[in-house]
Order: sequence, then C-alpha cells, then structure tokens
Amino acid sequence: MTRTWLVTGVGSGFGRLLAEQLLARGDRVAGTVRRPDAVADLRAAHGDAFSVHRLDLTDTGRIRGVVVDAAAALGRLDVVVSNAGYGLFGAAEELNDAQVTHQLDTNLLGSIQLVRAALPHLRAAGGGRVLQLSSSAGQTAWPGSSLYNATKWGIEGFCEAVAAEVAPFGIGVTIVEPGAARTGFGATGLRVAEPLDAYDSSPAAYVHGFRDGGLPGVIGDPARMAAAMIASVDQSPAPLRLVLGSDSWAAVTASLEARLEQVRGQRATAGATDG
Repeated sequence: MTRTWLVTGVGSGFGRLLAEQLLARGDRVAGTVRRPDAVADLRAAHGDAFSVHRLDLTDTGRIRGVVVDAAAALGRLDVVVSNAGYGLFGAAEELNDAQVTHQLDTNLLGSIQLVRAALPHLRAAGGGRVLQLSSSAGQTAWPGSSLYNATKWGIEGFCEAVAAEVAPFGIGVTIVEPGAARTGFGATGLRVAEPLDAYDSSPAAYVHGFRDGGLPGVIGDPARMAAAMIASVDQSPAPLRLVLGSDSWAAVTASLEARLEQVRGQRATAGATDG
C-alpha cells in the first residue's frame, strides 16, 4: 500500500533513513529540514515524490503552515513522524537558561504543536498514524540528562493521552523508544553543558565525556530501527510503544520494575489518607 508521510528532521539520522527507505519502496514523503541543501540529493533522485519544507521546530508559529503545505503537496497525510530533536546533557545546575528553553521548545513544545497541527488532516483522511520519536530516556532517568529526560517523559505523557483521544477517529499513535543507535547523534544531535567543578564527584560528571567520544556502547543498527518504525504502521491496532534495541528493552524494563517496587509497599499508607 502506497502511503504519504510527513517526517520532520530528514536532514540526518532516523529522519534521513526513514525518507530513504520510504522513497525507495514507492511511498511519497514531505520532509522538514532546517537546511534544504542537506537533502538536495534525495530531491534530485525522487522528484515530486519528495517535497522539502524548511522548518525549525522552535519556530512554533510556522509549524501549522508547514503541515498545511505538506498536505497540499502530497494531497493527503497518512502518517506523521515527529522525529526532529536533539539531546542536551549536563547536571541541571550546569545548564544555562537559554539551553533549558531551547531543549524544551524543540523536543517538547515543537513536537506537541506538530502533532496538534497534523490531527485535523488525519481526521479529514479518515484515519492514519502518528509516530513520535522518544527514547529509552522516556521511561528511564539518568544523572546528567535531566532536561532530556524531561522532554521525553513529557512527550510520552502527551502522546499516551492523545492516543486515547483520537482512537475514535481511526488514528493510531505510537511512541518509539530506541536505544543508542549509530545515527551520528553523538556528533550532531548532542550538546553538553559547560561543567561546574562542584559536580566533578557527581554521577552526572560522566556526560562530559560525550564531548570527545560521543555516546559510549552504541549497538543499535539505525537502518533496522527505521525499518521497524515503518513496519509498525501496518500493525493493527497501533502499538502504543515500540521499543527498539536490546539496551532500550533492558533499561525500560528495569526502570518500570524499580518504579513498581517503590510504590507497591505503600498501598496501606496511601489508603490511610482517604477521607
């Protein structure tokens, strides 16, 4: 079945891989980028099957117009992939206000506004899918990634609620939780705060090693992950979460089990506050 896709952040990483695989199989793609020259080769190779739209997710006032233009270019929208984003690392106190705001504006507010802008088009089409790129960091929390965790936990809560809201319209929502993958995230999608000496002995200090070597222990094959995201659109009902990578599965399950263990023993004390 040929589908039309809107994918944000097709200049690199998962977005680029998704666009390449979708176009190769005959689907049509509207891709957003901050620099159109980053996908000039795809545009030349695929012509009208690939439309390019300039967008920076922090410019939330432009998001709705870009979605309208993408739908017009494709004739309809079947699948919307909210992929654009980056990782900000450092202890919370090490981050400056501008970094905090930019991380929230990109990963959380930009993603929320993209999904909100896309829903009227999916309803008009009689259904469709939303794929929201999260991370294992959407279910786990590590020192040194507090703001990144905040954006991923936030967008997961948003999408889980939206999934229930739009199910009556035939719209499925899938939260994608990949582990570390060889996408170049460590080189281009990762920013690290300036260190404070006071945190040299903190567990958060390890993230400053990302400056030179990127993320350690990367085992995920990004092309296989992109293929799994595409294949998930054929699943019915839509999986609410799609965990990709053995590292992600291990981290997510360990986090969930630890959280359950922390609250199970509080049943009696929780009930003691009932009126």
